[in-house]
Amino acid sequence: MSDTITVYEKPTCTKCREMDKFLRERGVDFSKVNYYIEPLTKKKLTELVRKMNISPRELLRKSEPVYRELGIASGEFSDAQLISLMVEHPDLMQRPIIERGDKAVLGRPTENVEELL
Repeated sequence: MSDTITVYEKPTCTKCREMDKFLRERGVDFSKVNYYIEPLTKKKLTELVRKMNISPRELLRKSEPVYRELGIASGEFSDAQLISLMVEHPDLMQRPIIERGDKAVLGRPTENVEELL
């Protein structure tokens, strides 16, 4: 497994700031990607979902207004369509996502990252 740890985040997100603190307190070297400034591609988000071993629907933030506005709860969206919607509307993605080598985890709760350390 690669030693490189990447945190995909929104810097104003409370859970993302908790992850930053968690990793720094443990002396873990990591890089951060603000996916609002450096948007994830469909290919990269598909890869992250695969590495997390979840479905795209499991990555959705169901409390976001855009989730309701787009009618995503109806269940009539393919995985590829959900990936495209999350790329177009990053608020739809739960965060942070932590990647290391061929594995990734959702940093909610923060302790989830321990399996990558």
